[in-house]
Amino acid sequence: MREMKYHLITLGCQMNMSDSERVTSVLNEAGYTYTDNEEEAGLIGILACSVRQKAIDKVYSRIHKWNKRKNHQNLITFISGCILPNDHERFLKLFDITFQMKDLQTLPELISRYGITTPAHINPGIDPYNENIESFWSVKPSYSSDFEAFIPIQNGCDKFCTFCAVPYTRGREVSRPSPDIINELESLVARGYKSIMLLGQNVNSYGLDKKGAEITFPELLRQVGELGNRLKKEFWVYFTSPHPRDMTDEVIEVIAQYPVLAKQIHLPIQSGDDQVLVKMNRKHHVGKYREIVQSIRRLIPQATLFTDIIVGFTGETEEQFENTRKAMEEFKYNMAYIAVYSPRPGATSHRWVDDVPLEEKKRRLHILTEELRKHNRGFNTAMVGKTVRVLVRGHDRKEGFLTGLSEGRLIVRFPYNDKNIIGGFIDVKITSSADFSLEGEAIGIKSTVAV
Repeated sequence: MREMKYHLITLGCQMNMSDSERVTSVLNEAGYTYTDNEEEAGLIGILACSVRQKAIDKVYSRIHKWNKRKNHQNLITFISGCILPNDHERFLKLFDITFQMKDLQTLPELISRYGITTPAHINPGIDPYNENIESFWSVKPSYSSDFEAFIPIQNGCDKFCTFCAVPYTRGREVSRPSPDIINELESLVARGYKSIMLLGQNVNSYGLDKKGAEITFPELLRQVGELGNRLKKEFWVYFTSPHPRDMTDEVIEVIAQYPVLAKQIHLPIQSGDDQVLVKMNRKHHVGKYREIVQSIRRLIPQATLFTDIIVGFTGETEEQFENTRKAMEEFKYNMAYIAVYSPRPGATSHRWVDDVPLEEKKRRLHILTEELRKHNRGFNTAMVGKTVRVLVRGHDRKEGFLTGLSEGRLIVRFPYNDKNIIGGFIDVKITSSADFSLEGEAIGIKSTVAV
């Protein structure tokens, strides 16, 4: 029998990236061989994302190309991921196989029955997304890195922000059993992993769906911290994304207490205007957000702060946008992921008129980007002369340099061309700064290139 090669494309967020590691495991276990050459694959899969229209457009572009190939080549296509029910129905006619991630373990059987298109199994009477989700979590992932890994701790979302489709693509919140999380983490650390990201749509509501039967998020972090103390190995644990509504001082206090809990917080604000936040159904206000940031600055003064912001949300006035700019000025983020608003089918705001012109959205995006650049530059300039711990991740675009991330997830490059230190920690003395990056010299190892 001729070897079947597969190619897998992952679109969207870190959760989809984590899911793809389990898809890879199932296909490898079934005897398929991965290829990064799409043209030589007889099986092509895509993990899609309905949260952004751009990602869905990429799916249609690729499947039309693949279906044309079927005129002269045997090819099986499949799709899964974070997909709205309406998109799922359309993909039934375009892909050979569609399935929900909770049904991943049936994928080899579906491939063997190639030609039978599987239904989306959408039943309004139940939550079709998370039924038997624990069987999916039980699949051992094929980690895409030897030193960085994702650990999903939760799936789904109960917040129903009006701009977001996630509750309709992943269902309601379900927490993964905490012993499984800790066991996976301990296994990764034993294998030498240095950076581990806990993933969920709203990580700090972890356990709330199983009150009394599961620990809370701060308790989970405390167990992670105690594991770090016990193992006495150097590693950093991050999490994303928390929701301001559920963010408590207890979470921040636990992070401050344990060295392995990385001193970096990603706290989405989305808008700096209370009226817009109400329209977004965010269930928090700027005052509450300010209190959280003040607690972070007080309890973990060295922590970096990241955020998410949407510009041009339906009805956003110039004054409301200016409040967001002022919030950026006040909170002085190290990084902000700023998105131009676009309506998503399934989300509540899709029914509203998208009344901020695209050119105006782009103007506002530019203003916030410059605001971010200003504060990032100030922070980075103050880092010159300091020594930071860096996880080396690979070769930099700058010839003869390696690049890595500080504990605060700041980009740091330094002159060195020995790839043997990739995946390890080193100390770097910062000698210069630029927008969104730092440069320095490795301490304790001799540079192998001329500076």
